[in-house]
Amino acid sequence: MKRRKVANVLGLAVLSVVQERPMHPYEMAAVLKQRGKDADMPIKWGSLYTVVANLEKHGFVEAVESVKDGGRPERTVYRITPAGREEFEDWVRELVGTVDREPPRFKAGLSMIGVLGPDQAISRLRERLEQLEQRAAAHRAALDQLRPLMPRLFLVEVEYDLAMTEAEARWVRGFLEELTTGALPGLDAWRRYHETGEFPDDLGEFVER
Repeated sequence: MKRRKVANVLGLAVLSVVQERPMHPYEMAAVLKQRGKDADMPIKWGSLYTVVANLEKHGFVEAVESVKDGGRPERTVYRITPAGREEFEDWVRELVGTVDREPPRFKAGLSMIGVLGPDQAISRLRERLEQLEQRAAAHRAALDQLRPLMPRLFLVEVEYDLAMTEAEARWVRGFLEELTTGALPGLDAWRRYHETGEFPDDLGEFVER
């Protein structure tokens, strides 16, 4: 991934709304929350003003006016600059066209799953599968509700979430079947290791390779 002057993904979110029209930070947050962007990317709202200031510092947005609404503090309205529009488009191109090298947290857990023992692994994977099925159902319901109202272009991220959730659920379901039926190679050795704390020879030979 390219090293960016403003690397916080909230900067991408800010650029996405100010490229539509000038806004003050409070309005930016309101629009992003309304569109559910905090479900699409890891957003920390407390960093918003710092991120906007950094975007301004690097010439990606610029202040156009300050407005005062009643007794509220004065608010600065920002608009995107040509450099900001170029940065926004380049950032999106990179995200769409580049595979993320950072492995998911679930993969880290799977790499250490041997410490749990088969029974506990089955229990936790069943919990995960239930959560995945609930998430998939929520995505399907959202799509059913939104498809009559919005062009598909604005729903592709929900479709992606659904596809990835269903794919993970299928994998977890298949792995669970291997565990519960005893079809997983090395299952007995794994169980002995968990019960005795001694690494079985048949697994030890594999690790030594």
